[in-house]
Amino acid sequence: MVAPPGAGALHPEQARPNQTTQATPAMISGRQVRTLMVPHGTGPRRSRWQREIAAALTPLDLTHVQFVLLAATWWLNSRGEDPNQLTVARQAGTDVKMTSEVLRKLEAKGLIVRTVDAADTRARKIHVTERGGELAVRAVTAVEAVDASFFRATPDPAALLAMLRPLAGGFRRALLGHDSDSSG
Repeated sequence: MVAPPGAGALHPEQARPNQTTQATPAMISGRQVRTLMVPHGTGPRRSRWQREIAAALTPLDLTHVQFVLLAATWWLNSRGEDPNQLTVARQAGTDVKMTSEVLRKLEAKGLIVRTVDAADTRARKIHVTERGGELAVRAVTAVEAVDASFFRATPDPAALLAMLRPLAGGFRRALLGHDSDSSG
C-alpha cells in the first residue's frame, strides 16, 4: 500500500486541492468520494461539468469511473483499510459487477493489486500500487481544480437571484396549483 502523501495535511475545511496544492486522503471525506460519481450522459445530455472532468482525466489515461474507483480505493487504503470489491463499490456508490470489471482494468494498468482474501477465498482485497497512489493524487487534484472552476462563486449574485426569483415563483404556483399572488 502506498503511504498517504502529505502527512499532516490540513483538514479539508482548511485547504482545498487546486493547481498548487496536492490532494491528500485527509482532504477527501468518505462522502466526497461517494459523490465524485454522477450519472453519465451522452451527446447533448452530457453536462459541461462531465465533459470538463473527462478532459482533465484524459491525459492521465483514466475514465471517470476508473478515477472514482481508484480514488475510493486510495482513500480506503489510506485509512488503513484492506477493502474488498464490495466495500470499494459501496464506498464509490457503483454497481458491484461493473466495479469488478473496472478494477480488472485498473489492475491491468498496474494501478491496483487484487489479492485473494485469506478469510474468504471468493473475495479479493484491493490495494493501490505506488504508481496508482501517485496517479490518484494527480487525478484528485485535477478533478478538484475542475470543480473549483466550475462551481466558483457567481460574479454577480444579485443578477443571479433576480433571474432565479421568477422561476421559483412559477414553481411555487405550480406546486400549489394556483397563483399564490392572488387572494382567496
